[in-house]
Amino acid sequence: MSSTKKRVLVTGGAGFLGSHLCERLLAAGNDVLCVDNYFTGRKANIAHLLHNSNFEAMRHDICFPLYVEVDEIYNLACPASPIHYQFDPVQTTKTSVSGAINMLGLAKRVRARIFQASTSEVYGDPIVHPQREEYRGNVNPIGPRACYDEGKRCAETLFFDYHRQHKLRIRVARIFNTYGPRMHPNDGRVVSNFIVQALKGEPLTVYGDGAQTRAFCYVDDLIEGFLRLMAAPDDVTGPINLGNPVETTVGELAEKIIALTGSRSVIERKPLPADDPVQRCPDISRARDLLEWEPRVPLETGLERTIAYFDRLLAEDGEQKTAVLQLRA
Repeated sequence: MSSTKKRVLVTGGAGFLGSHLCERLLAAGNDVLCVDNYFTGRKANIAHLLHNSNFEAMRHDICFPLYVEVDEIYNLACPASPIHYQFDPVQTTKTSVSGAINMLGLAKRVRARIFQASTSEVYGDPIVHPQREEYRGNVNPIGPRACYDEGKRCAETLFFDYHRQHKLRIRVARIFNTYGPRMHPNDGRVVSNFIVQALKGEPLTVYGDGAQTRAFCYVDDLIEGFLRLMAAPDDVTGPINLGNPVETTVGELAEKIIALTGSRSVIERKPLPADDPVQRCPDISRARDLLEWEPRVPLETGLERTIAYFDRLLAEDGEQKTAVLQLRA
């Protein structure tokens, strides 16, 4: 066994980001315990890892304590798209807050280094652009997005209080819009929405005038940022923005996806949802300086890979439906 081999817990490990992280950790020779309650995580995301003797999957909700022995913890568990986190907002807040308390308690007991997947949503609808880590945000604490926004803000508070009070070795990453294979097809996020709609030949739903901006980071780049942050010296606690500093308007994204898929879809406009941020773009100076990290995958390249994934997924779904109909006939 390598002297650098670690026992690593990934909560939310069957999710979009979690499954890619599990892959990278396994490739580095670590033992990986993937914990997920499968609310938004999918068994299909980790099915190809189950044969690996260094990988273990456990069904568990981190709102309840977990007793395991590990060296590092990546806390990714929480629904991250508005459709999913607004489905049960009280549970979303519990996952962010009670889940953080339970994982921090575990880290304290076993003296593990612990990583928190925070979010750009802590900045709310920002009045500072681009967003630097020093910016304290513009968040509506009683709006429909507050269960996620304020839950993640409270989780950050807990991480830094455990760090100050119990000397825990913490890492906090603020994740900006990320996309790639294994996104949930029904998560309501703009990239997956547009791709699925385009592949089906349905209208692409653009909210507002489409001039609102996002900064899209490909999943492989983001996971590299996770690993570099976790491996950084202990005085690098974060929070650190991880995302793509290149802005794209939602309207431009829709047109690009229509072109890349060769779809005949048209653009359909709907009213902008409440508290939906107009601008979202990270200042990644801190990540560049402290982690020597920045995104490498161009948007078009990442979109092509993501489109190929959803094309396969929809084809498999169509084959399954055909098989069911044939059985019923």
